[in-house]
Amino acid sequence: MRVELLTVGDELLLGDTVNGNAAWLGRRLADHGVDVTRSVVVGDELDVIVEAVEAALGRADAVITTGGLGPTYDDLTRDALAKAAGVALVRDAGLERRLRERVARAGRELRPMALRMADVPAGARILRNSAGSAPGLRVELPGGVVYALPGVPFEMRTIVDEVVLPELAETAGLPAVARRTLRTARMWESVVASRLAEVEAMDGVRLAYLPDPAEVKVRITVAGRDAAGRLAGVEARVRELLGDAVYGAEDESLDRVVHRLLAERSATVATAESLTGGLIGAELTAMPGSSATFAGGLVTYATDAKRDMLGVPADLLAAHGAVHPDVAAAMAAGARDALGATYGLAVTGVAGPEPQDGREVGTVYIGVAGPGKSPVVAAPRLPVPGAGPETRAVIRRMTVVHALELLRRVLLGLSGPDPEDPAREDREDPG
Repeated sequence: MRVELLTVGDELLLGDTVNGNAAWLGRRLADHGVDVTRSVVVGDELDVIVEAVEAALGRADAVITTGGLGPTYDDLTRDALAKAAGVALVRDAGLERRLRERVARAGRELRPMALRMADVPAGARILRNSAGSAPGLRVELPGGVVYALPGVPFEMRTIVDEVVLPELAETAGLPAVARRTLRTARMWESVVASRLAEVEAMDGVRLAYLPDPAEVKVRITVAGRDAAGRLAGVEARVRELLGDAVYGAEDESLDRVVHRLLAERSATVATAESLTGGLIGAELTAMPGSSATFAGGLVTYATDAKRDMLGVPADLLAAHGAVHPDVAAAMAAGARDALGATYGLAVTGVAGPEPQDGREVGTVYIGVAGPGKSPVVAAPRLPVPGAGPETRAVIRRMTVVHALELLRRVLLGLSGPDPEDPAREDREDPG
């Protein structure tokens, strides 16, 4: 089963809206063994939509479109499908009745333009939308079938899960597929891939690498007989090859792992942040119930705040400036003591765009102060993604990941960097 995706909308084509529907569809279809071969974005132009649908059906078995099914005059997907099929648009009495009932229940007046959502290409099958107003459509065209879905994400996802995927599975006889996603931190994508070369060579196994700043997710796909049983063995081998860099699986984010480890030890953490400006605290409070393990945080952006709020020695700051490993250690201990936590986690560094105190952009020091031990300090040399406006955002995000990963390693009693860890000073940015 080869499927192409076609997302419709000027706002997507011009970059005003991120194309999240295509990303979700690609993942969802792949998870069910559907081979997504192409994803195309077009604007709200009738003939362009028609041309894109016909071209896609010349290559694929089915096309899934999103967008262009609403009530306004620039919602042209239904018109394009009618033109491609050589049929007229007809008013569906059942759809019109449901639209009127839905609007009446909401206590609103039905505008005539809204009835456009009840117009469908003659012969199309209506796909019920249990989550909203605009229905989906299934249209048979020369060369294959088109599933036209609303652009509203929740509505689109509902129709895919309730109608489209079960139908594709039944008509295409899709093979058994099992998937598992593992999460790693502090390792380059190229390093992850090189370590997993032997897994890549296994029959019926496919690996996908999904990089984020300072993280790489590895999606393992096993197809064929006993896919679920084989997946367990493949996952075990991947974990063995990647070692301590694997911190979680599926939706188990790094902050959740840290909270779990803290809870298991009846421990808490407090943060002191300079260049991240509160991002670590925001990450640690994203999970409901995080107050059980997160004591609080201090944003000590100014040098004087590090001295006055955290007790960082004035002579240390005078001698070395705010960006120094001993400063990170003192900040961590200060946060721990100030907020009465078990652990203190601190970051200081240069996010750019200009150097500071003789330190280059991307210089970061992270400190973790635990109970009764000297603080542990890491000094990841973060790659600088050019000199554009995104430099600060990327460095700050990478610092958050490195900080949480260092805390995880301290909590687990792991010591020393991975020999191919990008945090090592002697490693170059692989580009």
